[in-house]
Amino acid sequence: MIINETKGKEWPGTVKVADSFIRRFRGLMMVKNIDYALVFYLPSETRVNAAIHTFFMLDEIDVIWLDSSRKVVDFRKARKWRLYSPKNPARYIIEGPVGLIKVLDVEEGDLISWYPTGEKKKAVPVKSLIPGKIDLNGSSNGVAMVESVKEAKTNPPPQGEG
Repeated sequence: MIINETKGKEWPGTVKVADSFIRRFRGLMMVKNIDYALVFYLPSETRVNAAIHTFFMLDEIDVIWLDSSRKVVDFRKARKWRLYSPKNPARYIIEGPVGLIKVLDVEEGDLISWYPTGEKKKAVPVKSLIPGKIDLNGSSNGVAMVESVKEAKTNPPPQGEG
């Protein structure tokens, strides 16, 4: 499911994630009758990394580019055998069937979220749960327990366990 949080519009279709080099490289090339959306997690937020091509595409697609805060920076219907780059830097790209943009009523600045279907369950990326208190951006499999915001603390696991 993909949701335009700004307008309260939903696209209830299947959503898959392209979060590795191979998945991003493959994208929707050679897929007939595209009936799902693919969300690309890019390694960094730039215009160059967010550029796409539609070579070897069998159908036209709708493309939505989002920045790291999941706000729309550009969107368009992409025709086959062309190159596209967003107007502004993007961290996520949503590619889906033609009509996705219309169903979500997408405009620049809209806040978009998604929920992957059937694959590894991944949440929509967020910057931090408690700004200024706990930074979860670089943590790897860390767990923080908080009794109150005033007493927010993180304790590293003891060495040798795990």
